[in-house]
Amino acid sequence: MPAPPPVTISLLPRPTKAHARAGHFTFGPDTCLRISSGAEPAAQLLRTLLAPATGLPLRSAEDAAVVLALDPALTGLGSEGYGLTVGPHSVLLRAAQTTGLLRGVQTIRQLLPPQALAASPQRGVRWSLPCVEITDVPRHRWRGAMLDVARHFQPVSYLRRYVDLLALHKINVFHLHLTDDQGWRMPVAAFPKLTEIGSHRAQSMIRAGSDDHDGVPHGGAYTRAELADLVRYAAARGITVMPEIEMPGHVRAALAAYPHLGNRPDRVLDVWTRWGVCDNLLGVHEDVFDFCRTVLEEVMDVFPSPYIHIGGDECPTVEWEESPEARARARDAGLSSPAALHGWFLGRVGAFLTRNGRRPVGWAETGTELPDDFIVMAWRDPAHALAAAERGHEVINSHHRATYFDYPQSAGPQEHPAQPGAVVALRGVHAHDPVPEGASPEAAARVLGTQAQLWTEYAATPDRLEYLTYPRLSALADLAWSGPTQWTDFRSRLDRHVPRLDALQVSRHP
Repeated sequence: MPAPPPVTISLLPRPTKAHARAGHFTFGPDTCLRISSGAEPAAQLLRTLLAPATGLPLRSAEDAAVVLALDPALTGLGSEGYGLTVGPHSVLLRAAQTTGLLRGVQTIRQLLPPQALAASPQRGVRWSLPCVEITDVPRHRWRGAMLDVARHFQPVSYLRRYVDLLALHKINVFHLHLTDDQGWRMPVAAFPKLTEIGSHRAQSMIRAGSDDHDGVPHGGAYTRAELADLVRYAAARGITVMPEIEMPGHVRAALAAYPHLGNRPDRVLDVWTRWGVCDNLLGVHEDVFDFCRTVLEEVMDVFPSPYIHIGGDECPTVEWEESPEARARARDAGLSSPAALHGWFLGRVGAFLTRNGRRPVGWAETGTELPDDFIVMAWRDPAHALAAAERGHEVINSHHRATYFDYPQSAGPQEHPAQPGAVVALRGVHAHDPVPEGASPEAAARVLGTQAQLWTEYAATPDRLEYLTYPRLSALADLAWSGPTQWTDFRSRLDRHVPRLDALQVSRHP
């Protein structure tokens, strides 16, 4: 075998502290693991990730050279931090909590030659780690990625691959957008028509602002077992799956299945075939809240996530303004107008989630319109993230000009059709600091982090999803874990990271 290359430490995200040393540690067929109590999930993940390319069995042994140790006394590492020491004859990975060990496993994976990430056996590769001392703790608690499977359904097999790619980048929240006007993807036992009817649409719009459609039916829904398995799969990689069930707007698919939940129960609607904002929304009668509670009970049963996203934005209130029942409800609730039913509605649903031990999360268009107990996902403007944090909300800064990956990555002629709007370039993603400019220390402390969004009106296939996501997600992951870095430093690390993406056969943007 050729000698290992010179020591180079090029990790993405960048670790908090990393010091290179002379030499390498080489894995071989006889390399074993010593696993402390509580470190078994990390050992299993390391074996699972390395086996396809390396064939290494990584058996357990008391005198093993590779040690995975859980040490609750390492409080300075928090819940996700880890320490990694690689010497010529030993490897020591330590963390205070299991999740920290899972993050460290991904670092070991990146320190190996890129071929270690391949899905098939790689012959003639020396599986060496550079000797290094790393202490690594994330800057932000929330490092998320949202995938919209309502506009274009993706099989659960691809969702598992999506999770694997997130884990490589130390993303810790997978935000799964399960329902919208164009499709309802999660089964609810009490309301079977949600997937029988609501998961299928007759065709899809081709271009925004036109009446052009493709004439091709589109549909798909997950089983409860598939979603529960996805939750377990993600948890084994240190990722929380946060479900999103949209309300009170973006519900046309639900209304196509159950018209009595709307403001005109006699009206028959189809599952929407257009993109954009639909005027249809849930009614405000008690049957609707019974429906919401029943749906969310099933959601909470499948998803143990402490966070449940209930949408909440882009909610035209014209149907409430035209509805005698909604106008009466607003008067009875002492509200100034039917439009004020928006906050009232979200407040009722949010209180239900809170009573059940979950945190409601919602999209915010101004930063100040959501009820007090909501985590605010601010997408329109960083000023809205600042306003929400100053109001006392915990905030996820998801400014669309830096985190919406459905926008094109460049203005070149090679770009495929994408969401109409300006380019969201790699450099713009890299420059996005989740903490808004001018935030006081108290407001800054309420900014949990940031996340990427991939709406799928113009992304129907896994190849297209990955083309839009990478390498932009690599930049977002870097800033969310490491904090702001110099562009030249990031680019040099990204250049060395690209072979890892290529080994994983990611259909990335050039």
